[in-house]
Amino acid sequence: MPNTMTYVQANGAGGPEVLGLATGPVPVPKPDEVLIRVHAAGVNRPDVAQRQGSYPPPPGASPILGLEVAGEVAAIGDQVTGLAVGDRVCALANGGGYAEYCAVPAAQCLPWPTGYDAIKAGALPETAFTVWANLFQRGRLAKGETVLLHGGTSGIGVTAIQLAHEFGARVFATAGSDDKCAACLRLGADAAINYRTQDFAAEVKTLTEGRGVNVVLDMVGGPYMARNIRSLGMDGRLVLIAFLQGSKVQDFDFVQVMVRRLTITGSTMRPRTTAQKGAIAAELRDKVWPVLDAGRCPPVIHATFPLAQAAEAHRLMESSQHIGKIMLSVG
Repeated sequence: MPNTMTYVQANGAGGPEVLGLATGPVPVPKPDEVLIRVHAAGVNRPDVAQRQGSYPPPPGASPILGLEVAGEVAAIGDQVTGLAVGDRVCALANGGGYAEYCAVPAAQCLPWPTGYDAIKAGALPETAFTVWANLFQRGRLAKGETVLLHGGTSGIGVTAIQLAHEFGARVFATAGSDDKCAACLRLGADAAINYRTQDFAAEVKTLTEGRGVNVVLDMVGGPYMARNIRSLGMDGRLVLIAFLQGSKVQDFDFVQVMVRRLTITGSTMRPRTTAQKGAIAAELRDKVWPVLDAGRCPPVIHATFPLAQAAEAHRLMESSQHIGKIMLSVG
């Protein structure tokens, strides 16, 4: 085991240009953690926000960017059971993913699905944990229900479309171009709405013959709030997972929330406890991993960059030109 490793350092808050390679100590796993020799790391919107200075890591988390990794277990803490050195795992990290080694709570690790390589396995945790916790746990999406998913070609959107379709829901997705809408349909959406040329609330009304959808999963925020509410049917659930266009709404009328018995909820993932994340991991292993092992709902990899080109990966993320996941190959 080396004493030092290469990682991506953010030299202050700013644009992608602040990212560069640095050398530092290899993390020492805590009693409930494993040390992963990282082969692949996912790039996600929270990484961009952290780089910009608007999403600081929680207390005790690594300041290094990166919330999901795949690789081999290199060392285990004293309290860890069920994992051994050499096991191939992917994991939801609390930080530290853009590095050759990353310490992660063992409860947040999952095995590589059958036939997966490190890039595919590393593309799973952030979106799988987020979609399962929000769409299926908080949103209570059930077989036979209808869901509206915003950002259909983002990493989250791709996973949400696939899993909602897999578990028997009727899926509508929004995207910003006709090509992206076509991609949503290929992934399993029943209808795709170009939000640049169509009013998604009006389209949902037509598609549902005026009934509205059971669940809306939204990452846009404020400007979509009123139309999200109009898109929901009786007892509908709006689940908020991000605010890409702001979190505040002015002059919002809550009457329809009462009249149609709507639920507005949401959550964040990173501040949750290890036990809470571990419970989500256990459900994923039971419900989702058999689907992946069977070859269904695979991640869509848009581009892979070497660790040294993390800045280019962030530029692509910020351009929103990608469909699916952006990955870093670590070694």
